Amino acid sequence: MPRRPNMFLAVALLMFPQVVETIYSPALPSIAKAHGVSTSTASLTLSLYFLGFAAGVIFWGRLCDLAGRRPSMLLGLSVYGLGTLAALLSSDFPILLAARMVSAFGAAVGSIGTQTILRDRFQGAELTRVFSLVGIAIAISPALGMAAGALIAKLASHKGVFFALTALAFCLLVWTAVSLPETRRTEHVPPSLRATIADMFQDRHIWRSAGLVALLNLCLFSYYQLAPFYFEDLGYSAIATGYSGVVLTAGTLAGAVSNRTLLQYGWRPDRLVLAACLLIVIGGLLVVSLNASILFVAPVAIVAFAFAVAIPNVLAPALQAYSNRLGTAGAVFGLIYYLLIGGGLLVSGAVQNLGVVFSVSGICACALAAGARQKAVAHTAA
Repeated sequence: MPRRPNMFLAVALLMFPQVVETIYSPALPSIAKAHGVSTSTASLTLSLYFLGFAAGVIFWGRLCDLAGRRPSMLLGLSVYGLGTLAALLSSDFPILLAARMVSAFGAAVGSIGTQTILRDRFQGAELTRVFSLVGIAIAISPALGMAAGALIAKLASHKGVFFALTALAFCLLVWTAVSLPETRRTEHVPPSLRATIADMFQDRHIWRSAGLVALLNLCLFSYYQLAPFYFEDLGYSAIATGYSGVVLTAGTLAGAVSNRTLLQYGWRPDRLVLAACLLIVIGGLLVVSLNASILFVAPVAIVAFAFAVAIPNVLAPALQAYSNRLGTAGAVFGLIYYLLIGGGLLVSGAVQNLGVVFSVSGICACALAAGARQKAVAHTAA
């Protein structure tokens, strides 16, 4: 058996991509003013981040199988640190965009690398429980990120945020170097990337799961993308965006705890995912109705609750059929859904309407979840 990873470090590395995005979100208006660009143009820094993230997922996931989990994690965190340092030193908006894509490329190792490490050590129902457990810890990341980002942006503008991100990269790199073991099995034989891509592109379960992951994340990250401008239009400062992270986190934490409890009471994961998608549609419609008021934040908590219920139940079983090539399969899977998220955020930035993004994403997710549930019920009956 591979060595058990340090769970505190694993949780920190899984939180890392979310924290670095939410800490950045309150700085978007400052970036727009400093570089003299529009709000939709400033939002490109978030949209392009996911495109860089998608490229990183395929690279680091493949490297996890070729070189090992530990060296991949160390190299990825180093690349992320260089990207944030370049963003800190940048004075031109195109250079900032390029630096953000480099940092996104490196940050992707926190997601794909840590998920691969957890899948090395846990399987089946145990893995689902682990994902639901770490989901509770990850639920606090939006509040940590948005509150810290709002405070830093208020005190030191976006330059202070980039300095904090550079410091975070250094701390994680040192902690990983000291504490992370190699979890790849010694008898592991690197799989064929071409064969894995061919298998997964023909797998309807993979496409359904990737679509669900993308739609669920689009709801969460479209809030980070658009909320700062909503608050600005309503006359609130950047600090209000940080405070809203508390509401978001309360919903996420309640969803994560509820998911773990319902799983213990025997609820099927596919049933939980479908129920969560329905909640997203309801939350989206409520945001549309409260669009011109600060009260629009309240139904966002419903969407955050639904996200926390659904996401571990989609991610945990997604790669069960690829246990002999987890790094490579995780890379392909992540590439698919991060490209979808990046494309979705480009549309979201153009639409600039949070309620519409929630509602449409929720309806599409319901269709995918209903198909997955129908298949699961048929499989159980057989």
